[in-house]
Amino acid sequence: MSATQLLPGSPELRAEFPILQRSVHKRPLVYLDNAATSQKPRAVIAKLVECYEQWNSNVHRGVHRLSEEATEHYEGARQRIARHLGANTAEIVFTRGATESINLVAQSFGRAQVQAGDEVLVTALEHHSNIVPWQILCRERGAKLKVVPITDAGELVEGAFASMLTPRTRLAAFTWVSNALGTVNPVGDMCALARARGVTTLVDACQAVQHFPVNVQTLGADFLVFSGHKVYAPNGSGVLYGRRALLEAMPPWQGGGDMIASVTFEESTWNHVPHKFEAGTPDYPAAVGLACALEWLNAIGFDAIAAHEQTLLAATVEALRSMAGVKLVGQPAQRSGVVSFAVDGIHPHDLATVLDRMGVAVRAGHHCAQPVMDRLGVPATTRASFSVFNNMDDVNALAQAVREAKRLFGL
Repeated sequence: MSATQLLPGSPELRAEFPILQRSVHKRPLVYLDNAATSQKPRAVIAKLVECYEQWNSNVHRGVHRLSEEATEHYEGARQRIARHLGANTAEIVFTRGATESINLVAQSFGRAQVQAGDEVLVTALEHHSNIVPWQILCRERGAKLKVVPITDAGELVEGAFASMLTPRTRLAAFTWVSNALGTVNPVGDMCALARARGVTTLVDACQAVQHFPVNVQTLGADFLVFSGHKVYAPNGSGVLYGRRALLEAMPPWQGGGDMIASVTFEESTWNHVPHKFEAGTPDYPAAVGLACALEWLNAIGFDAIAAHEQTLLAATVEALRSMAGVKLVGQPAQRSGVVSFAVDGIHPHDLATVLDRMGVAVRAGHHCAQPVMDRLGVPATTRASFSVFNNMDDVNALAQAVREAKRLFGL
């Protein structure tokens, strides 16, 4: 069925996800761990099969027909992803995911631009992958990592980001949507503030690209990263968008095949962007699958997706709030994708284990965001995260499973 005929949460759309047909512990699977890894629709799975059955070969290196076809599909995927993001094709670097993309910027741009006494600015909402690379860089360069604080509701302290930009700030790296709390940051305003002060920006869009449209021109980001496995695409796929002038000026961060123009024992010269940053044999089926996933989402329509998911989030928040002993962790005014909560008397891991026995898959732990947990005074949370295929039956199943868990624990 064409994606244009599918409504978010409908039986027809759910049927496009083969894994939803299976059961867990003899119960129908209710998958609410999309912020960790999304499931894959048939269109993406079929595209991967097509890659391996029809034109599997090494890209850029062969003159035979299979290699030419693989290269056409790989570079075609780059063009389609560039259009989706409002970017130039040369500004799309394929990576294994957001973590690799951030490390690329830290090791290439960061090492060239950050010096002793400089500052890198992040927020207290960041995933570890947008903290640790900057810690390593700052320690190596003698720079300082500064952190924009958050409120008890899990939002950035108003005015703090602007006040913490200084003449020594070389880069500001911040998430669009918190993976732990669902907080939506005003990243367009943050990019504009930074640019006005000459500060380069990196936006972590891992929890944004699957929920609403992303246009780097409108956003004004210098770098933007996301992982394919969170946006219905193959695991091990990802994108680094970088403004071409920045990518051109940056040195390569890995050496090997395809990132070179020429090699002698005396000297090597580099390929043009984006290939300068894609050393070795790429996972071209993953890149093709990623382009397929984004086109599939576009066909459904982001307005419909956002409206549907906001309905599910509101219903989930209301259902959890109505239960005695259940506390929402983080209550941002603008939320996307995620609801984190805790139940008095039940450790989040125990709660998630009980929910799993009832067929409901959620995430429990610190969600690779330990500073967020520390700030809000909790060791961990249980997190339900939603996607285009979830529906009100899933919300009701979650609520019923939490009630049953409370009963089992005598609460």
